[in-house]
Amino acid sequence: MPHATAATPSSGHRPRWWTELPLVAVVYGLYSMGRLLVHENIPAAVDNGLAILRLEKALHLNAEHPLNRLLTAHPTLGIPADFAYASLHYLVTPAVLVWIFRRRSAAYRAARTWLMTSTLLGLAGFTLMPTCPPRLLDAHHGFVDTMAQYSAYGWWGAGASAPRGLSGMTNQYAAMPSLHVGWAVWCGVLLWRHGRHPLVRAAGVAYPLITVLVVMGTANHYFLDAVAGAAVMAVGALLTRPFMRFADRVKDRARAVFTRVPASATPMGSTIVSDGCKTSAGERIPGQRTASADSSDTRTRSAAEADDDAPAPAR
Repeated sequence: MPHATAATPSSGHRPRWWTELPLVAVVYGLYSMGRLLVHENIPAAVDNGLAILRLEKALHLNAEHPLNRLLTAHPTLGIPADFAYASLHYLVTPAVLVWIFRRRSAAYRAARTWLMTSTLLGLAGFTLMPTCPPRLLDAHHGFVDTMAQYSAYGWWGAGASAPRGLSGMTNQYAAMPSLHVGWAVWCGVLLWRHGRHPLVRAAGVAYPLITVLVVMGTANHYFLDAVAGAAVMAVGALLTRPFMRFADRVKDRARAVFTRVPASATPMGSTIVSDGCKTSAGERIPGQRTASADSSDTRTRSAAEADDDAPAPAR
């Protein structure tokens, strides 16, 4: 995705953490609040989830069932998968963002804008299409909530990755698109594009693939949720450059408004202290003299000087 990851021309200064950190925090806060404020229309969410499941079966893409049975039957796979679902989403993404900020500052602004734009697009998806995840479907559909099955091993409870007792603080029907997968794709692209060590680039490939398997195996997302998460990141990548140009225009206009010099101000670099203001005889406050007044003063002074130079009359 070159539009979102290529290095951008330097704007004249390195990004400052004390301005970037509040910006990222505000956007993530808006995203979290937006998820909570989206009305949980459970009947519509269940219908949407079943429609996705039927479509996947028709297209022979239904890998959720075998993966879910595998994690359910083998705790040595299921428990690590639950830990990965509950934590990596919130650890790897900021770690990659900090890495780009410190090591690839020329690409940081585009990477940050790409992440924020795609996240807001994902929020729009949650709003337009609430979706019941597989784990919340009726049991006869064949899914087991591995997060609930292995909850004794972690901090989560019945609310997916939410800490035990705080499931009410998250919208469990915000499954389409999967931003677990979307953010993992963002991390993977940046690690692959900007990583220099082969292991870093290998991690860039492995992390998104592992995330897809984890979200499906734990019954938190359908395969098409994962596809939608990757698609959201692709659209966000295409919108990154236009959004940055728009932000630059707004910033330039704001700077022009706040730094505009009044028309009556003394021009920069002028060596004239009085700026044309002169004090004539009898004036205590200097005033702006016109050109005609200046010529009249000159003629008056010339006549006076001529009178002084004239010879005195003989007596």
